[in-house]
Amino acid sequence: MKGLAILLVDDEPLIRLSMVDALEAVGYDVHAAATGTEGIEAMREKTFDLVITDLRLPGADGLTVLKAAKEKAPQTEVVVITAHGSVETAVGAMKLGAFDYITKPFQMDELLLIVERVGRVVTLRRENQDLKAALEDKFCFNGILGTNSRMRAVLDKIKLVAATDSTVLILGESGTGKELVANAVHQNSPRRDYPLIKVSCAALPETLLEAELFGHEKGAFTGALRQRRGRFELANRGTLFLDEIGELSPVVQVKLLRVLQERKFERVGGNETIEVDVRLVCATQKDLRKEVAQGRFREDLFYRLNVVQIVIPPLRQRQEDILVIADHVLQTCSTKMNKKLKGFSQPARELLLRYSYPGNVRELENMVERAVALGRDRESVQPADLCGFQSCPYTGGTPQDSCGFCSEGLTGGTKKKGRAVTSLATAREGFEKDYIVAVLARVEGSRTTASKILGLSRKALWEKCKRYGIPSARDESVEED
Repeated sequence: MKGLAILLVDDEPLIRLSMVDALEAVGYDVHAAATGTEGIEAMREKTFDLVITDLRLPGADGLTVLKAAKEKAPQTEVVVITAHGSVETAVGAMKLGAFDYITKPFQMDELLLIVERVGRVVTLRRENQDLKAALEDKFCFNGILGTNSRMRAVLDKIKLVAATDSTVLILGESGTGKELVANAVHQNSPRRDYPLIKVSCAALPETLLEAELFGHEKGAFTGALRQRRGRFELANRGTLFLDEIGELSPVVQVKLLRVLQERKFERVGGNETIEVDVRLVCATQKDLRKEVAQGRFREDLFYRLNVVQIVIPPLRQRQEDILVIADHVLQTCSTKMNKKLKGFSQPARELLLRYSYPGNVRELENMVERAVALGRDRESVQPADLCGFQSCPYTGGTPQDSCGFCSEGLTGGTKKKGRAVTSLATAREGFEKDYIVAVLARVEGSRTTASKILGLSRKALWEKCKRYGIPSARDESVEED
């Protein structure tokens, strides 16, 4: 591997110079030190891929250099040079983390072969890191996880629009992560060094919201004891995120439209016109086109806001992302709560995949956090931990009114009041049919996706659908696997 950064520590000038010449001739970047102390100082100033050190050195010896290298950068590889009579010491150095050792006297080709091996290890490590970074960039962006094709399209769109100053309208159900998208847009924009100011339009009445957005002068209304800058002023040169924009009153809609058109406004009770440079990002779970059609939202304001639209799909349409998000939340919560949970049991994973998540990602996060907080002393999360009710039928008991699993029935049907007494084979077939129907519904009828989730070949799934009378799905072609 050319360009390998090497620190060479040896107190014998001729040997040191010979090794430097040989290594540099091959194309390595070599820094030489005559003592262990000099070597340790060099490592404080720069990180090396490889340290080659003699064991016997004046001042700090080779083992001290080895320990310093591993403390500074654990991935730095170390090769020790030793005399014939000190092989045991060299073996001890390898137990401390040395990559290899070479005994004096040695041929320069021997050293170059060892360095070449180190180069291959470093190259492989870097490729793995690059691959991991690429995967994280593809499936995780500023805290937004997504392997589903629709979510990957959302992430790609965020990256494109973030570099611009365009107004962004984020649409999605409650709990889908609209605020995370707003954060990602701001943090990856040229305005990232300036404020991101957030306002929930549904949290304040009209009079207070107007003052919150545009500020007010002293005495503008009862309780206005001093002048106050509004959120538009505070967000100057940065980004203003208006959550639940569909809740704006007609009066505030008019004022917001003027700000978008002219970039100017007056504080409540004031006459001074204030100019601002603000990028606007809005979010709503309402269908603004319907709101416009019904006269509750201004059409001209809608078109001002709807410059770049980002639609976040609900979690029930992102089947592939459920376990990805659950595993991520589990790891985060386990670390935070000092638990030793390593994952979800297979029944728990099946339960997670069968639920529709009306509360979307937020509900899934809360479910996993509850499982970690209340889970028993075991290595994996069980269905009872996710449900939270020990008497839930999905954990071995009777239905609970406040249990999401029970109320949904896990197949999208009505609440289950009990279980009929039947043979085990019949019960198993009934469960299998309901489960297949539920999975197909979650993946919008895609047999290819459903077969992967169910762990069946497409042909086996087709045969079971035919056996149970399950209606034909959208990808009916069956091929031998």
